[in-house]
Amino acid sequence: MSKKQVRWVLGLLSMTLALHLTGCWDQVEIENRALVLGLAIDEAPPDTAKLEPVVSHQKNEPLPKKMLRVTAQIAVPGRVPLGPSNGGAGSGGDGESPVWVVHVYGHSLDEALNNLQQQIADPRYLIHLRVIVISKGIAEDGLDELNDFLRRNPEVRRRTWLLVSETEAAKLMKVAPPLERVPTLYLQAMVEKSIMMGKFPPNYIGEFWIEESNWGQDGYLPYVTIQGKENILIKGLAYFSGGRLAGTSTAVDIGAYMAVKGYNPGGYSALIRVPDLGYVMIKITERHAKTDIRIAGGKPQVNLKIHVEGVLDEHFDSGRNVSSETDIDVIEEAFEHNATKLIQMFCEQTQRHRSDIFGFGEYVRAYHPGFWKSNIRQKSDWEQMYADIPISIKLAISIRRTGLKAK
Repeated sequence: MSKKQVRWVLGLLSMTLALHLTGCWDQVEIENRALVLGLAIDEAPPDTAKLEPVVSHQKNEPLPKKMLRVTAQIAVPGRVPLGPSNGGAGSGGDGESPVWVVHVYGHSLDEALNNLQQQIADPRYLIHLRVIVISKGIAEDGLDELNDFLRRNPEVRRRTWLLVSETEAAKLMKVAPPLERVPTLYLQAMVEKSIMMGKFPPNYIGEFWIEESNWGQDGYLPYVTIQGKENILIKGLAYFSGGRLAGTSTAVDIGAYMAVKGYNPGGYSALIRVPDLGYVMIKITERHAKTDIRIAGGKPQVNLKIHVEGVLDEHFDSGRNVSSETDIDVIEEAFEHNATKLIQMFCEQTQRHRSDIFGFGEYVRAYHPGFWKSNIRQKSDWEQMYADIPISIKLAISIRRTGLKAK
């Protein structure tokens, strides 16, 4: 073998060995990481500045008066459960909590998390952050600063949930029903299972950022509260305008929103009174929607055509049975009247608050670009116009099943 061939062989061998001998030089074992599972952000009174450690600024430096209290839920290695526990709620099966809850203060979220790092030994990581809960007051002040930090941070996943709490957000970091011992995982499972059952649209934090970035649409978030001691209730939608919380809805309005958007599967039931037949419960199983935008009188006109399918779940408080096609027609007519009124009222509510969570403005921008360019020069222009546009709704229902009843 010539010297040239030897050099080629040795060079190839060196490259092969280099590939096999490389390792994770910057690895950090999972036991040595402080994995933040959830964050709760509340307003803190200005006098709490004295509780903040001097970490990222000098003591006498002039600072913003606004203070945040951030509650972090950190996973304890080896204690996060994989199934139900025989112990009490919030236990790790041996009476010990699977999470460590830490309270910190700061003038911004980033500063608060830096203060958090001073109180824990292991480096903090947000790669497993699943839920961020903000109080209603924080949402009313605006989320621009919060969104700026989260969007810049590569560890924050776009499928993280951002929730608005009616109560103090920190309280939700401690609620752990027997079904789930980790509060954050329970919050996540509750919202995601609501999506599977057709009770909430799939609106992760990434979707919220896209909606807030669109000029023809405003964002919305789940609006939650604590019911009793260990129950969490999805109370409705928290919708925004101009980057701030504009209003909240009821739970039944979630069904109205999903009908306008045509989200499936259907999951909401409606209790209505039918003349001469008493009360009935109708469960929606499927939704179909079509949005048509036309320009009339110098402004957009929205025409909604909605078709839903449902089943007759229950009939009560009446001396007669639902036994004919005529009775079904009467029930469908009563549902159409009530559902149309509900959707119309919810649309008018969002118009009063100038919050186009339906994205009608995006239809105008897509199908009438000339009108859009002539009239809309910033997002606030569309929010102002949305308050005055006419919205017509045509809704129809087909009851597919009425169940079995022995005669």
